[in-house]
Amino acid sequence: MSNLLIISDSQFESEVLQAELPVMVYFWASWCGPCRLMSPLVEKISTTYADRLKVVKMEVDPNPDSVAAYKVEGVPALRFFKSGEVQTISEGAISSKKLEELVTDHLAA
Repeated sequence: MSNLLIISDSQFESEVLQAELPVMVYFWASWCGPCRLMSPLVEKISTTYADRLKVVKMEVDPNPDSVAAYKVEGVPALRFFKSGEVQTISEGAISSKKLEELVTDHLAA
């Protein structure tokens, strides 16, 4: 069972910036081929790290405010937040191993 939370611009502040846990935001688009490859990896992370990491998914087209605010220039894109601040940025499709490294580094920081 996935713990992935789908959010919109109006929920960004409460679900990401005010979250108690570190947060990974996955920016994606329905027309994006690489996003279809990344989605199962992101879902796996949301389950594996559910006790230590909040994972949210945000579609870019209907949410231009967050996309602009966090300078998302391409999808798939990841933004890692801790205490309301961006800590790590990743854009483009990445391997399962690289995603796992980003998550573990973020949690260790």
